Amino acid sequence: MTHQSKTLRFSFFAMIYFAEGIVLGYFASLNALYLLGNGIDMAKVGIFSSIALIPFVIKIFFGMLSDRFNFLGLGHRKPYIAIGLVVQLVCLLIVARINPGQNYWGFVGMAFLLQMGMAFYDTCADGLALDITPLSDKGMLQGFMVGGRAVGVIVAASVAGFIAEKLNWPTVFYFLAVLTLIPFILLFFIKESKRQEGERFNWAAFGAFKNKQVLAAAGVGLVIFLVVVGANQIVNPSFSAHMDLSLSTAGLITTVWGIGCVIGGLLGGYIMDHTSDKKAVWISVLTVAPTMVLLAVVANLPLAFVAAIIFGVTYGISQAVYFALAMKYTEPSIAASMFSILMAVTNIGQGIGLALSGFLAKKAGYPVAFIVLGALIFLVVPFMPVLFKKEKLAVA
Repeated sequence: MTHQSKTLRFSFFAMIYFAEGIVLGYFASLNALYLLGNGIDMAKVGIFSSIALIPFVIKIFFGMLSDRFNFLGLGHRKPYIAIGLVVQLVCLLIVARINPGQNYWGFVGMAFLLQMGMAFYDTCADGLALDITPLSDKGMLQGFMVGGRAVGVIVAASVAGFIAEKLNWPTVFYFLAVLTLIPFILLFFIKESKRQEGERFNWAAFGAFKNKQVLAAAGVGLVIFLVVVGANQIVNPSFSAHMDLSLSTAGLITTVWGIGCVIGGLLGGYIMDHTSDKKAVWISVLTVAPTMVLLAVVANLPLAFVAAIIFGVTYGISQAVYFALAMKYTEPSIAASMFSILMAVTNIGQGIGLALSGFLAKKAGYPVAFIVLGALIFLVVPFMPVLFKKEKLAVA
């Protein structure tokens, strides 16, 4: 493993995830408004969202490409990260010139390519993180990753929204393009590790998915993301149902939530590096459950802001803890591929959680939805005896 500054490593990965967060923040908070404002109906907005998510379903193939092929002798990770960032940059510059109301499918196509670039560098950055980060630092590393992404979401939800309101939409995309350049500065200083014999791509390494501990780790991820992402979807709608929220107030609540995510991500990383994995997962479970109860009883604006930041902290802790845990169960020879598969399972959990929280909120109300999600987090517990048995999976 190549020795390099911890500050450099943490800063680089925070910036990579910041670049991802600005795009995720745009899609989460502004894209639907942009399309609707250009005469696109909600049905087409839904089609757009589904198509744009496809790259994250197929990202395992990006991981396999990075694991297996050294790009022109320049490395297994850095060249692919650079390519992904360039694709995101170019697509943002092009999409600024496309009016979705006049060229809907052209806009969809550019958005798809943009997401391809983002999924590409996201997967390869995960592989690089696994390659060059000592096991003792993986928790804090994930804290910086989660925090960097959350800061990106905050910037997109607040600054980009302000630009759209005060200037115009093309300027929003140019602004996001400029921010995409930030990680390039540090990419030149990061060094890849030279692969040892046991770290070279090996198809047989996929046999690790037969290991019960790996399957238990996947199960834990599915449950955690089902709960926290499902809950996140209905937070602002729940607040709006109990009080009159303006769009600016809703945006401010999202910003407060994002600040909580930054704090929670760093805190979750610290917990993973300074306590046992088992205790860290228990801390995650025992912070999520009461937070769901708190969200269920919010009835006024001051409490809404308190609940938003607490939920943000909980969300950040849960993500950092699980991501760091997943890193510990990856095989070095297929690091990016295996990690992307574990992340794919969390995406399945997100899909279930989004559908479930929406269904529960509609049929039984928001408070019941939060209480049920809070109870579901304890589905993590049955996986823990297998996950934390003494004969832990050996990962070099």
